[in-house]
Amino acid sequence: MNFGRGPAVVLNVGGTRYSFSREVLKDFPLRRVSRLHGCLSEQDVLEVCDDYDRERNEYFFDRHSEAFGFIMLYVRHGHLRFVPHMCELSFYNEMIYWGLEGSHLDYCCQRRLDDRMSETCTYYSAEEPPGERGEGKGRRPPGAESGKWLERMRRTFEEPTSSVAAQVLATVSILFVIVSMVVLCASTLPEWRAPENRSVEEQSRYTAESVREPSGIIEAICIGWFTAECIVRFIVSKNKCEFVRRPLNIIDLLAITPYYISVLMTVFTGENSQLQRAGVTLRVLRMMRIFWVIKLARHFIGLQTLGLTLKRCYREMVMLLVFICVAMAIFSALSQLLENGLDLGTKNKDYASIPAACWWVIISMTTVGYGDMCPITVPGRILGGICVVSGIVLLALPITFIYHSFVQCYHELKFRSARYSRSLSAEFLN
Repeated sequence: MNFGRGPAVVLNVGGTRYSFSREVLKDFPLRRVSRLHGCLSEQDVLEVCDDYDRERNEYFFDRHSEAFGFIMLYVRHGHLRFVPHMCELSFYNEMIYWGLEGSHLDYCCQRRLDDRMSETCTYYSAEEPPGERGEGKGRRPPGAESGKWLERMRRTFEEPTSSVAAQVLATVSILFVIVSMVVLCASTLPEWRAPENRSVEEQSRYTAESVREPSGIIEAICIGWFTAECIVRFIVSKNKCEFVRRPLNIIDLLAITPYYISVLMTVFTGENSQLQRAGVTLRVLRMMRIFWVIKLARHFIGLQTLGLTLKRCYREMVMLLVFICVAMAIFSALSQLLENGLDLGTKNKDYASIPAACWWVIISMTTVGYGDMCPITVPGRILGGICVVSGIVLLALPITFIYHSFVQCYHELKFRSARYSRSLSAEFLN
């Protein structure tokens, strides 16, 4: 800072004045305030604050004074909480202005902020919809037109609500998924094979005759569409490595690859080979087409919410599995001891071993109760009642965390979809 007079710097925030030494500004915890130390001219200062008085060396910020007072308490004591009787989102706006993030809040206030964002569908994201970025207006660097075209293509294939073309493309893709699933289900019906009296193994082969059949033609068309869609999305993607690692793209690959593997196996091994007659490998590959159903997650918020919730709540899911495994180990050992291990005159052969008793424990804890196994001794029945009750309690413990994350993920994806719907409305108006 090569201008201004005096050793002290005065910050005037909403009428409240704070005085600091020049050296304090260099490592000030608030990013906007620390930027003043690197300003070399008055023009640089006016990019950071709203006004500047050279004579008094005073910087003016037209911001909420009470909110800045609480932020200064964080600077001094290291604890940041919301201002009483102030909207959480407004205070969060002040935090962002001064260079703080939600992680700087105390844990209780972070929960309040998350709840408020979920209620109002408000999310602060670095990604902005097209046309809302103010940086670089009027400047078109070399290759901007081609980059804009690739970005438009990427949004068309990745965001079904981003444009009219994206909605049409998503509708066609959904229709192909539905048709392929109908053909897959119908091909397992006995009536489907009745005219030629073909077996399941024969149905699994990709011979020249089967390709010419209506089902083979429909399957080839669907595979061709999915392959072309996947190739185009790979070409227009920004990061090819990131594209390959995405779960939905891996599912697309698992759904498309079996068809080509089966065709290649038929070509290279021949139609009358031992491998073709066995048919097991080809049947497994053919049934992997069921992964096409998961492709619908690209077009439906509900399936996306489920996947995002499982991704964010993996710790809670692991905790749930640990609860179940611990309970299974305890109750299976006790049930095997009470039903078969003790000499009580009656031995239940269904509980001959602890692994066999684990099946009874898992269906009892989840309250499925198939009835194929049940205790016959009085101590075993008492243990069974305790097992059922404990199963209800253990399964219910992590549900609250998973439910809260599910609601938050749903509102987040819904808000993102609404952003692209606004751009779709603008396209209709134009």
